[in-house]
Amino acid sequence: MFTRLGREERGQSSVLMLGLAGALLAGFLVLASFGQALGAKGRHQRGADLAAVSAARAMRDVYPRLFEPAVLENGAPNPRHLSEAGYQALARSAAVRAARANGLPLDGAEVGFPGATFAPTRVSVVVRGEQRVRVKGSGRRAVRPVAIRARAEAELSPTGPAGLPAIAEGGGYKGPLAYRNGKPMRPDVARAFDRMAAAARREADITLTVTSGFRSDAEQAKLFAANPNPKWVAPPGRSLHRLGTELDLGPPAAYGWLARNARRFGFVKRYAWALRPVSVGTARALTGGGSVAQRTAGLDSGRLLVGMAFS
Repeated sequence: MFTRLGREERGQSSVLMLGLAGALLAGFLVLASFGQALGAKGRHQRGADLAAVSAARAMRDVYPRLFEPAVLENGAPNPRHLSEAGYQALARSAAVRAARANGLPLDGAEVGFPGATFAPTRVSVVVRGEQRVRVKGSGRRAVRPVAIRARAEAELSPTGPAGLPAIAEGGGYKGPLAYRNGKPMRPDVARAFDRMAAAARREADITLTVTSGFRSDAEQAKLFAANPNPKWVAPPGRSLHRLGTELDLGPPAAYGWLARNARRFGFVKRYAWALRPVSVGTARALTGGGSVAQRTAGLDSGRLLVGMAFS
């Protein structure tokens, strides 16, 4: 059975339908605004991801150059040497280019290198932007800016020269490795050696060589098994080579010059074949025990005490 609506009832129905339509429209606008904001956030996040990956790729390509000697044997600047500042600048430029290629502005100051003081392998990128969305207020729709922040982080897996390990593992030092004569050591030790080697060439026409550097406990165990005499080979876990601070140097013809000059460059004499740079504050700990932290602290302080031990 059907009943014909009266005029008043028809009016109330129309108002109800208009109200429902208005509510649906408002809900649609809210959803549309929310969708715009989400879309903009997603675009910024993709841009940040790509910028971080691009920076890490640039860092990986030049990573070994950080550990090249700053000066060649003839005294000329080494064109392959890359400073820490140059390394970070290349990463920032790569990140900025990648962000701009995706239509997003990126401030180079928003590119960081978390958790490292030298030769960082991680890079972070923060991309900021703004999305204008429609919101309902004061009885009318208005446009409001919504701030967007997207952060991404990437990490490279570095390799040393000729595929050698770039990071020390299995000893008392875990960090980046530099190589001299194919032997690994801490980067600050390599810089100290470079200064001393340059002086030896300039002053005495002597070419210093490195015959041993960082050794893992596993490598030390093999040496000790072949010659289990603590007088000549330290047991595993006891050799200071595990800290990346110990260098065995040659040739024997250089020992006289080293005995007279090595202290100028931060090395202390220990064995008949070994030289090690240490800080003034940790020289006692390095030669007399102490924790690993005590024995390795201060090498980047610039207060290196040169010393060596040979007969």
